[in-house]
Amino acid sequence: MRGVNRVMLIGNLGKDPDVQILEGNIAVAKFPLATTETYKDRTGKLISQTEWHTVVLWRGLAELAQKYLHKGSLIYIEGRLRTRNWDDKEGHRKFATEVVGDNLIMLDKRADGSGMHGSGPGYDGAGPDDIPPLGEPSPDLPF
Repeated sequence: MRGVNRVMLIGNLGKDPDVQILEGNIAVAKFPLATTETYKDRTGKLISQTEWHTVVLWRGLAELAQKYLHKGSLIYIEGRLRTRNWDDKEGHRKFATEVVGDNLIMLDKRADGSGMHGSGPGYDGAGPDDIPPLGEPSPDLPF
């Protein structure tokens, strides 16, 4: 049986994306994403628990992140987990688990106040103001 490696997160960027251009003009962006779960304990006290995730985006999504995302941006990210390992200068084995994103939706309200906007692997380079908010039907659709 095959396994499934799928991650879906909604959270806020902890800092601006760090974008690097690799050999072959390939862009890669990396940033921390905070997800917060809120629940009530036995006494009814509200408890918030924040988890931090390292997100890595490649190529077009990395360029999108560089252009439109910033510290505090609210996003939906979908991708897979990848764990890397390496030896540090002292020879100690280090591990890092990252979310490699392949779908991204920006959830911040647009400047005109009309709601959400999105992007993904087929992103055509249009800015967030050129993308219709989710839930608005296209005038070309018959329904």
